[in-house]
Amino acid sequence: MARPTEFAAGKVLTGRKRWVALMFLALGVAMIILDATVVNVAIPTMVKDLGLTTADAEWVTAAYSLTFASLLILFGRVADRSGRKLIFMLGIVVFVGASVLVAASDDPMTLIAARALQGIGGAMILPSSLSVINAVFVGRDRAVAFAVWGGTIGGMAALGPLVGGWLTTYASWHWAFLINVPIGILVLVGVLMTVPETKERGGPKGMDALGTVLVTMGLFGIVFALIEGNRYGWVVPTAEFQVGSWTWPSDSVSIVLFSALAGVLAIVALLVLEGRRGRAGKVVVLNLGLFKIRTFGAGNVVALVVSLGEFGLLFALPLFLQATRGYDALETGVILLALAVGSFAASGMGAPLSQRFGPVRVLQLGMALEAVGILGLGIMLSTTITGWQMAPWLFVYGMGVGFATAQLTGVILAEVPVVESGQASAVQSTARQVGAAIGTAIIGTTLIIGLGNVASQLEDRGVPAEQAQQVSDAVATSAGQAIPALAALPNGEVLVEGASAGFATAIKGVAFVAGAFVLLGLATTFFLPRNAARVESEGYAPPG
Repeated sequence: MARPTEFAAGKVLTGRKRWVALMFLALGVAMIILDATVVNVAIPTMVKDLGLTTADAEWVTAAYSLTFASLLILFGRVADRSGRKLIFMLGIVVFVGASVLVAASDDPMTLIAARALQGIGGAMILPSSLSVINAVFVGRDRAVAFAVWGGTIGGMAALGPLVGGWLTTYASWHWAFLINVPIGILVLVGVLMTVPETKERGGPKGMDALGTVLVTMGLFGIVFALIEGNRYGWVVPTAEFQVGSWTWPSDSVSIVLFSALAGVLAIVALLVLEGRRGRAGKVVVLNLGLFKIRTFGAGNVVALVVSLGEFGLLFALPLFLQATRGYDALETGVILLALAVGSFAASGMGAPLSQRFGPVRVLQLGMALEAVGILGLGIMLSTTITGWQMAPWLFVYGMGVGFATAQLTGVILAEVPVVESGQASAVQSTARQVGAAIGTAIIGTTLIIGLGNVASQLEDRGVPAEQAQQVSDAVATSAGQAIPALAALPNGEVLVEGASAGFATAIKGVAFVAGAFVLLGLATTFFLPRNAARVESEGYAPPG
């Protein structure tokens, strides 16, 4: 496929400068991925300091996820049209400014609004960073750059709990966000000095305003439903939904069902609209023609499916370790560091293996390793397991994430024209985010159902049925975090033992479900062309 004239204009990076530029781009991505996970271990302290309710605490995470996932395609398109470097740098400014607002927040509404603003900045950074790489790297350099980008995401997702635990323990939760200020300034200066500007040349002018509204509304509605389904009820309301002084008015239809239906209808309307605009030669926010490219269409299906299980276990493992094994936030982060080490190790090996065996085979190797690591953990998990016993399985799992993330990105974007790289990278990022949202919802439901086993574990140990059910409900509602407090009750040792055994059984179920999703994703990779992206790794063919 011919490359646009940008390459002829000297926008391809060469020499040492290309790796310096990649370092700053990866550091910007690392900042937003780190912040998405660091908050998980900071929230308990934030709850105490700011007097957050359980609902407030959930929205601290949900506000970021919703704005981030729903705006990726929009900002990917804006980056293509307005300049990828420009949008990346604006995203850094927005994200850092929002981080300062989060750290300075002294009430729940300000905190939640600042987290939503962080999501907007993240949605500007992620697709523009990947489209810059796709535009200014070619041949073997591009394969290496994708490996670094993918390894950064996998590694930072695992490092987040460690960094968050350390900062929260030895400084304060404020520094979990203020740390973004020096990082952001460094990234801005580095990108300004080393990264060239690239943008879409030619093509239809104008803006697809209706398409922009539909894609944002559609993704927001669907992701909101997936995140909040368990909390507010999938069909009938199970809890009151309130924003400020406004309360969801219906007692028979959940806001989750309304949101999901509205989101699906918006996406359907988007597909119809974009098809018509594309045939008329007008500008579109989502180029449906990209899905005719086999590597792009099939690759996004793989990204969606594998994301269902790829990070699901990371949602549940910290809960298990802190509730049943007595580890604190920092110790939990240290245990999960094994995953980050595996991910970084695989990132360095991915490019040469891809040269020899092809990206699809390395992708399949990575997903197979993920499945081995997850299922191995599922078999080994018990109330007596130690961090050292978990580390080898987490390392294998991390290697799988490192191999798979980088290679899948390269495969998806291999045949996409550079002028569409911002939109294409945003679509693949959105597929991952939506898959992760669905996966987290399924994993959360699996965990809650599994924790229902606590009652039978307690009854087997002689606890009266009524008390066993009360304890089981408390454990399920708190995602296991009520277990340590059971020790203070009469017969507390037996209650803790039974509840911990029930949690261990539940976490095994979570691991097996997550592993099944990864195996399903592995199966879908066989629909990809075997030599997908091999041309990219072997060298660059000039236009024409």
